[in-house]
Amino acid sequence: MKFLNSVKYISYFALAVIFIYTASSFQTSPNSSTNPPKKTFTVVLDPGHGGAALGAVGRRSKEKEIVLEVCLKLKKELEEKLGINVLLTRTTDVDVPFRTRSELANKNHADIFMSVHANSANTARTRNPQVTGTETLVLGFHRMNEQDVAIRENADMLLEDNYEENNADLMGFDPKDPSSYIVFKVMKRQYRDRSIRLASLIQNEFVTSNRPNRGVKEQGLAVLARASMPAVLTEIGFISSPTEEDYMLSEEGQAEIIKNLVDAIKNYKAAVER
Repeated sequence: MKFLNSVKYISYFALAVIFIYTASSFQTSPNSSTNPPKKTFTVVLDPGHGGAALGAVGRRSKEKEIVLEVCLKLKKELEEKLGINVLLTRTTDVDVPFRTRSELANKNHADIFMSVHANSANTARTRNPQVTGTETLVLGFHRMNEQDVAIRENADMLLEDNYEENNADLMGFDPKDPSSYIVFKVMKRQYRDRSIRLASLIQNEFVTSNRPNRGVKEQGLAVLARASMPAVLTEIGFISSPTEEDYMLSEEGQAEIIKNLVDAIKNYKAAVER
């Protein structure tokens, strides 16, 4: 019995080592004739709020309106300039449940989930028009157990008829085998590292446009909690600041924000596919 337990332990350890090696090879090795082509790079854009959920409100606009307009334009730019497959969680003024937003990304095996918001420094008692800047958030550690659930639920994707041809790098892992969860824990760590990398790239691009940098932060955000891929929420400016509200409403401001996000995604995609 002791011998069998030792064999089982060694098997699980070997499986983890094989996955790490495979993931590293996938990250660093260019495509070759021996490596099957990866599926089309997919980004899910999530315009925050919608419908009765207005989000933050400025003097001239509502958050739900600004972020939808930005995401519609960003989708067009990503498709035309980078050839990326882009899906939107909403294309009209409707509210979408948090879980539905991330489920869209999960079901389509997205490479990135990006929720786009506008910030506010106002409270019920005070207005703070002097607060400005951008920040990008990743999921806080205290809610990462929810991502465990999402990853386990998405294990069913390995059973799909066409999964092998689209995701050859993950084949060989049986979602019914408990040892596969070693693999999913490695995946979760990789998702977190890549989320932070993407968030940092977004903030770096905002800085190139001389936007005040409020940095990369962790937060227990429901919209990110069940996304089983790298996921971020980016705050593109403060709607409570008249200056930044005007900027986010202007053609020039939106064009600059979109360029920042396109360049960040371009740099992220190049980094993970090297």
